[in-house]
Amino acid sequence: MPTALLTLGRLPKALAMARALKTQGYRVLVAEPFAWHLSRVSRDVARSYTLPPPNTDPKAYTEALLNLIRAEDVDLVVPISEEAHYVLPIRHRLPHHVTLIGPDSAVYNALANKAQFVERASGKNLPVPVSARANSPLASEIARQHDYITKPVNGCSGIAVEHHLAGQPLLSRDTEMLVQEKREGPVVSSLSLVRDGNLLATAVYRGQIYAGTVAICFEQEATDTAASVEGWITTFMQGLSYSGFIAFDFIIDTDGTPYAIECNPRLTSGIHFFEASSLGAAVSTRTEHPPKAHEKKAWQWRYSTLTEAYGALFAGNFKEFRRRLKLCWSVADVVWSWRDPLPFILMTPLSWPILKPAIFEGITLGEACQRDIAPLWTSSGDGADIKGVGNEA
Repeated sequence: MPTALLTLGRLPKALAMARALKTQGYRVLVAEPFAWHLSRVSRDVARSYTLPPPNTDPKAYTEALLNLIRAEDVDLVVPISEEAHYVLPIRHRLPHHVTLIGPDSAVYNALANKAQFVERASGKNLPVPVSARANSPLASEIARQHDYITKPVNGCSGIAVEHHLAGQPLLSRDTEMLVQEKREGPVVSSLSLVRDGNLLATAVYRGQIYAGTVAICFEQEATDTAASVEGWITTFMQGLSYSGFIAFDFIIDTDGTPYAIECNPRLTSGIHFFEASSLGAAVSTRTEHPPKAHEKKAWQWRYSTLTEAYGALFAGNFKEFRRRLKLCWSVADVVWSWRDPLPFILMTPLSWPILKPAIFEGITLGEACQRDIAPLWTSSGDGADIKGVGNEA
């Protein structure tokens, strides 16, 4: 029986990947800094291992991960989220039979860096908002002429993203802060599975309910917009040596033009729009057939949707409360499964390592979920010097 290792288990997308690989006969393991996490109680996960948080001690994390891969004779390694920054560089140290899903670490770093991503897209004449590092003259010009957004060039989950009106002065001249023209329009996201630069499949979807900047209820995007987005991605991937998952966020302009605002060269919630067994087969490289689209066109994190519904109620927005509550009871949940019910039933206690700092430290759920695994680069973007997100709070 082949063995697959997921390098995170706390998020629904990890559980979806475990279930997909199980359909292909894999023995699925999870390596996770949290002792308790969503995937731990899944019937499709054979065993979970607790590793040191990579942001606390990257070397200890890397060595523990490599030791685990050797000890369990792992065949396939699948990064799940921001910990990919630490996982991808071990490729050259893996036993020869091990497949690591994802791009070369240098390519990953370049695409995850929001400033470098915009430069690459602009170089291909693809539509992106006007953007510049905060210490540049162009950044000051953007701030004078447009409503604008500031965000870390290597941030995630909406952490430290701020919105400003035109004419408001820049509060930071940090080279690691990006200033970006704010464009108006709906936000859509995509997730593609790529092999050797070729798109095997792409899901394009739009958030219906958000918790902060994170979509917790989302549905498949209309055909015309999806086609425009997929065309943008196809052009961007030309000439790029890339294999693995890659995700983009777009603002759709009034004329239907997609403007890419950032790239996430890793797995995202778009995984839920792929049918499990075909996804498992495609990831395991056992077939050249692309993963099939799931029959369900909308998904949600039901617990979070219900929380946001009550948030609207307490704010006195009864129309929004009714809309959110309707979605809560009509849209399929990403975690629930009749054959694997425990992750859904036990979600609240299993999520305590995330909920605790969010409640008692007053940080967002996004930061609580990512701060031990998501690096913020403090150098020019080459990944040489990193500082944990938690240190920025």
